[in-house]
Amino acid sequence: MAEKHVHSQVVYKKAVELLEQRGVTIEAIAEIVHFLQESYIPNLSNEQCMESVQAVLKKREVQNALLTGIQLDILAEQKHLLSPLQEMLEADESLFGVDEVLSLAIVNLYGSIGFTNYGYVDKLKHGILQKLNDKKNGVHTFLDDLVGAIAAAASSRLAHRHRLEEEDQEAAMLED
Repeated sequence: MAEKHVHSQVVYKKAVELLEQRGVTIEAIAEIVHFLQESYIPNLSNEQCMESVQAVLKKREVQNALLTGIQLDILAEQKHLLSPLQEMLEADESLFGVDEVLSLAIVNLYGSIGFTNYGYVDKLKHGILQKLNDKKNGVHTFLDDLVGAIAAAASSRLAHRHRLEEEDQEAAMLED
């Protein structure tokens, strides 16, 4: 029997839709990216940050992590998980690290700088991450880490591209 595939555009659309349903916009993630990179990339625009976030979101691994994590958060809000998993997700228990492990799959897509950025935003809870981390706004045990990971990956993507542009400019000057 032939394996049936779900088209990437369908998965991308659902991932973005779920983010928005949970109160997270691409703009809010891009704001974190801008915060992370503004000191390193001169004249960094919000449009560049949004483009980078969208590029990260188009990766299937990212979409899969989002769908999985958000689904688990929703099931926890609906109290449909087995105990003690239910209570651990509701409390966002500090020793429950599966949310971070899932997020590291995203961070890993863009190299070691992503790990540094991820750790920084995870600790700082900048922008939308602070709202997601507040237990009064629903269960976001997975989502806050996933959003931080997307911002860290998009930030790393920009850093790598910026370095490439600098090297291309240096090479062009040497040729002249």
